[in-house]
Amino acid sequence: MSRTRLFLTLFVSACVFNQFAKAQQTTVETIPPQSVETVALLPDAPSAVQTSPPPQDQTNGPSKQASGQSEGKQTKRILGIVPNFRSVSVDEKLPPISIHDKFKLTLEDSFDYSSFIYVAILSGISQAEGSYKEFHTGPPAYARYYWHSFADTVDGNLMTEFLFPVATREDPRYYTLGRGSFFKRTGYSVSRLLITRSDSGHRTPNFSEIVGNGSAAGISSFYYPSQERTWTKTGQRWVTQVGLDGFANLLKEFWPDVNAKLFHNHY
Repeated sequence: MSRTRLFLTLFVSACVFNQFAKAQQTTVETIPPQSVETVALLPDAPSAVQTSPPPQDQTNGPSKQASGQSEGKQTKRILGIVPNFRSVSVDEKLPPISIHDKFKLTLEDSFDYSSFIYVAILSGISQAEGSYKEFHTGPPAYARYYWHSFADTVDGNLMTEFLFPVATREDPRYYTLGRGSFFKRTGYSVSRLLITRSDSGHRTPNFSEIVGNGSAAGISSFYYPSQERTWTKTGQRWVTQVGLDGFANLLKEFWPDVNAKLFHNHY
């Protein structure tokens, strides 16, 4: 199951980054040098100084303004399907997230219609691979694969988006960097596995991601076959889920660029 989930996430990530790279190649020669901005601070440490916007060009002002508004703009779904409820657009100012909203995010990520489709695909691939011989074959086996995968999804979301964020007062949302080089943004998105925001807006260790996924992996040992309850198997599920969340952060970080350049913010 872990290998299948990793493969699917890697495949989607590769598709998005491939499209992003193609779009960059077609536009890099048309960007004037003076349009490049230098960003000194990450979103986790926003500047309190507000600068006034530059004068609007009367000839093409509306188009420039629209471009600025779309920069780093996240959508509720990626490609109109994949849930993206926890992503925050570049420079967007939001109030602290409440306990109620943390629970709402958990429900949205766990019981959105796309989650059932995703679990169905995972279950079919896992059964075809014979990931768990104890589940046997046929329709009853598919049902076992399905509910185990669905339980994994709900466990992980509950721990990383609600229980631990409430207990440690962490913000489970992903704040888009949106500016800087490809490598800077990649490093930033991966680093969010270890660093996040507190409810008060300050940087804090991401206990929800690391400890929360570890707890979810431990809970899964109670409903998987006895052969899958070893420390090694539990650790593999833990590391795999953290890695998947890292790839998910990369998708969230670069999705606004792909959406703007290839789909003209259609999604």
